Amino acid sequence: MLGVGEETPSRFDLLSMVKKHSNLLGKTVVEEEDASDVEMDGQFWHDVFDLYFVRGKESKRRQDDDLLFFVRKWREHGFNDKNGVAPYFVRRWALELDKLVGESFSEVDWRRSFYLNMIAHTSYSVTVAICSQQVLRNRQVGQDTPLSSIYKIVKTVYASPSRVNFHLDSKKEVETTPAYPDICFAIDDFDSTFDAVVLTDTDLCYCVLLNALDGAGFPSETDTNDSCSSNKLPLGVDTNSMRTKNCKLTLFSGFVSYQMVRDAYDDGHSRFGSLLSVGHSSGKTDRLYMKGPGGRGEVEVAVSGVTDQSKQYSGPFSPIKSKRGLRLGSMFRKAASVVSLAAKHAYAAAAATSTSDEEMIPLKCCLMSITLPWEHIAHDLLFKRSPPVNL
Repeated sequence: MLGVGEETPSRFDLLSMVKKHSNLLGKTVVEEEDASDVEMDGQFWHDVFDLYFVRGKESKRRQDDDLLFFVRKWREHGFNDKNGVAPYFVRRWALELDKLVGESFSEVDWRRSFYLNMIAHTSYSVTVAICSQQVLRNRQVGQDTPLSSIYKIVKTVYASPSRVNFHLDSKKEVETTPAYPDICFAIDDFDSTFDAVVLTDTDLCYCVLLNALDGAGFPSETDTNDSCSSNKLPLGVDTNSMRTKNCKLTLFSGFVSYQMVRDAYDDGHSRFGSLLSVGHSSGKTDRLYMKGPGGRGEVEVAVSGVTDQSKQYSGPFSPIKSKRGLRLGSMFRKAASVVSLAAKHAYAAAAATSTSDEEMIPLKCCLMSITLPWEHIAHDLLFKRSPPVNL
């Protein structure tokens, strides 16, 4: 890619080149005329990978950037290989790329490896919030204003080609398996982080946002560090294809109402097609799976009913019973004081205003993971220009 004596291009310039040769992203069937010669050229992607993630090591700031991911060629292994061969392998950064990969060089799909590392070395945050249905309706009809939330938590998350399977029992064991071609954003301490996220009224909705913020997906033209603060463009760069001022990009946004969560929780299966489904665990907490808008992506949430604290006493636990006879266990660990207080208020409000025979049960919702296909993430990092969802 580089001639003798040529200066190493910046990440900004390299990503501009990548954008011009990313027509295949998101396409399951590729027409011959859709793919450029460069896009199918393994040597091009090898060189871009080398310049972006290896020789440019000194320009990177994040401490966890020393891990590099290499995707194996699909035709040799496939993504669901039954022989136990993972679809990717990991190496720690070293000065020379070819020596780093070693004998596995011929196995590497350099195009997919570039995209995977661009995703893995970008910074992300997840926002979990409780909003009223009216606020969401106002947003949906075109009011482009920040969503006001009743309660929200923002947490840093990391992109990984591995999936973390949490066991919802007292042991809290975890199992890690390959997720690629999906990318997983897991929250290891989900139970403590979201302990106070409780739906306490039928008018409330549970909202989840995933934003990309900085890192490899946001290179700066004027600074050697990754940044999204640049306002200047190099000559010859298409200004319509570059994101220069927007430091936040929403990759996933979705919400469900209290009633939808409650019905899925009560029934143990989805009433809403692909939107919601519940997988019952052996403990007192259920897994709820939410599909994103248009079926894009999946959110995994641990849902548990919060007991009425005002009716508890120092004796054997008596679980709440709904009119349907479903036995609802208490949450799997003692709630924080704010949760207990919210539950008391919810029960008091439900007793005063409810016109239904069904008992109002506050539901604690702990986000465990968000999963998205890698091609959707890569495409959005490169091309999405719509404003982020502000919450």
